[in-house]
Amino acid sequence: MKAPVILAPLVLLAAPLSAQTAEETATGALEAAPVFDGHNDVPIQLRGRWRNMIGDFDFKDTTDTGPEHSQGRTMHTDLTRLREGKVGAQFWSVYVSAALEEPEAVQATIEQIDVTRRLIDRYPDDLMLALTADDVEAALAQGRIASLMGMEGGHSIGSSLAVLRQMYAIGARYMTLTHSRNTPWADSATDAPEHDGLTDFGKDLVREMNRMGMLVDLSHVAAKTMHDALDVAKAPVIFSHSGARAVNGHARNVPDSVLARLPENGGMVMVVALPGFLNEDARQWHGSRQAEKARLEALWQGQPGAVKTRLDAWDEANPLPLATISDMADHIDHIRNVAGIDNIGIGGDYDGMNTGPIGMEDVTGYPALFVELARRGYSQADLEKISLRNALRVMREAEAYAASQANQPPIETPVPE
Repeated sequence: MKAPVILAPLVLLAAPLSAQTAEETATGALEAAPVFDGHNDVPIQLRGRWRNMIGDFDFKDTTDTGPEHSQGRTMHTDLTRLREGKVGAQFWSVYVSAALEEPEAVQATIEQIDVTRRLIDRYPDDLMLALTADDVEAALAQGRIASLMGMEGGHSIGSSLAVLRQMYAIGARYMTLTHSRNTPWADSATDAPEHDGLTDFGKDLVREMNRMGMLVDLSHVAAKTMHDALDVAKAPVIFSHSGARAVNGHARNVPDSVLARLPENGGMVMVVALPGFLNEDARQWHGSRQAEKARLEALWQGQPGAVKTRLDAWDEANPLPLATISDMADHIDHIRNVAGIDNIGIGGDYDGMNTGPIGMEDVTGYPALFVELARRGYSQADLEKISLRNALRVMREAEAYAASQANQPPIETPVPE
């Protein structure tokens, strides 16, 4: 009769001990290897909210940046929350709208690099400009957040390798080949195909990025563009903020045919936190809502009030499915299964979306993700690879390839007559 009494407490203790072990594993990993995040859109928030006038901007605490700043939500990022989220290195996106004409986009990108560098300089105790993997490690050793810059979209260079080289010279360390629209030399994932992937110029651009040591970012590009870039690339590529298409079918995510090529290339997918790219039910919801809106507009032409009333009713009857930390972990699981543990990183996309998944609404949520991964059986060594070490390896391999090409001249292309 006493045996059940003895066994019951042991059963009750099992779950808390397991949870504590997962938390300890995650904490140990993030202490040893803080998150190296591939994509954060604070710079475009500075442009949209303050027109890059940051003299009175307090980056220690942005929790008061609500609707009064015309963006309709509070910012996801500040220095206090980055520390809480165990972020040790950050690629700041110097994104500008893909709707800009190329000459305007070039100017705007330089302005975004300027404001990002000014922001870094304003907080020398917390932030440090990083241009190399050694710089990242130096910043970490000093307790500062290594701050790198990535261009989001090839429109930022105006189809010019000369401009590309100058962007590298002033600090850009990756470029996403496209954003939401095609460039004159590469197809985007979310635009009608024009080039069947990369043109000859696009392939030369990948070669030139490799020669310099600038990372080739394949988030946002069409699957054929991904394959063309991998055919040409001699250094590891990155996906700065993408998920697995087998888990969520959005065109912005990476198909298995590409994931399977990453081990040979050495590249990595930095898994995004944007809910619409994580949860497949949410993706289906957005498609259904778009179809319903089109149906209502066809039935109630010239009557926007009637359309709105009926669409509001549809929204009430069909709530948006919400993404969770578990959904994000599912993408990491899948990429591990297809590409391997050495090809995974983190690229949240905070301040470039409305919110992260439940429990990861802002940059403070990364520890919760790593606890979830630890619960799924990821070791501390695995978690350290995902958080930091894979990204550092990719940077070092890109730098090593560039060093091996030091005697190679820049690729020349003629300027227009």
